Amino acid sequence: MRTPHVVVVMGVAGTGKTTIGPLLAARLGVPYAEGDDFHPQANIAKMSAGHPLTDEDRWPWLDAIGSWAHGRAGLGGVVSSSALKRSYRDRLRAAAPGVVFVHLTGDRALIEDRMAHRHGHFMPTALLDSQFATLQPLEPDEAGVAVDVTGSPEQIAERAMAALEQVPEPTV
Repeated sequence: MRTPHVVVVMGVAGTGKTTIGPLLAARLGVPYAEGDDFHPQANIAKMSAGHPLTDEDRWPWLDAIGSWAHGRAGLGGVVSSSALKRSYRDRLRAAAPGVVFVHLTGDRALIEDRMAHRHGHFMPTALLDSQFATLQPLEPDEAGVAVDVTGSPEQIAERAMAALEQVPEPTV
């Protein structure tokens, strides 16, 4: 990538956003921001209790991520966000035109297994169905790439980097 993009690593819970995001940031030489850190405590409590977030719950979270991404425009950065719906991605793009999405995708059984074996995360496996039900994959007019999450984190990051090389430069 010739100019610094702001990359949003997206996907359902358990796809590895928190693992792959820092690897991409290191390869790109830019800062990483953990999307979960932008959640208000009420959102974390709601998800921890096994309740999916509503759009109204997500707007302040997305606005905070968008503000971070806006501040990194022209400098580059990587931030994680589920960004499951087109409207969520549109909101991020409105705040930070030129963002590029890396959609981590994978088999539901693999993702559920990974979620079941992680420790210390507030998102229960029980919410995976609601995540997949909400997911709207990237559309052809959205700047971004889909990357399969099979293999090691390093292999996934390398596939993501190769795919990002094909994304046109941002027009901001």
